[in-house]
Amino acid sequence: MSSYKFLQTPTCNQIDELILLYQEAGWWSAGINNRDLINGIITRSHCFCIAVADNKIVGMGRVISDGVSDAYIQDVMVSKLFRHRGIATQIVILLIEKLEADGIGWIGLIAEKGSAGFYRRLGFAPMANSTPMLRLRKL
Repeated sequence: MSSYKFLQTPTCNQIDELILLYQEAGWWSAGINNRDLINGIITRSHCFCIAVADNKIVGMGRVISDGVSDAYIQDVMVSKLFRHRGIATQIVILLIEKLEADGIGWIGLIAEKGSAGFYRRLGFAPMANSTPMLRLRKL
């Protein structure tokens, strides 16, 4: 059984567990271990939801937003050992409920390859006449 909560001020242990989640998802290489980066991601997000099972963070999702009109759901992930238990669904539902309670009605996201069906079941649909775009800073 998982429990869920919104995280605002992470502990060092929580940061370490989240780094491992990002690495497991393949979003960060094993060499990235920047606690300040994770702390900023959490504290500067509109909201950051975690799922906890067996006293360990096993899932997460967050929202970036102007806090008034628009929001984007990002970084929804669940540890491989805990998938197919409804954890990601519950995280997204909690994020949506929080946004709606905050008066934010425009909620967007970019579905990774193979995940569009998951988000469709939660009420999301492709944006007509839109193309997701990205600009990365050159290092």
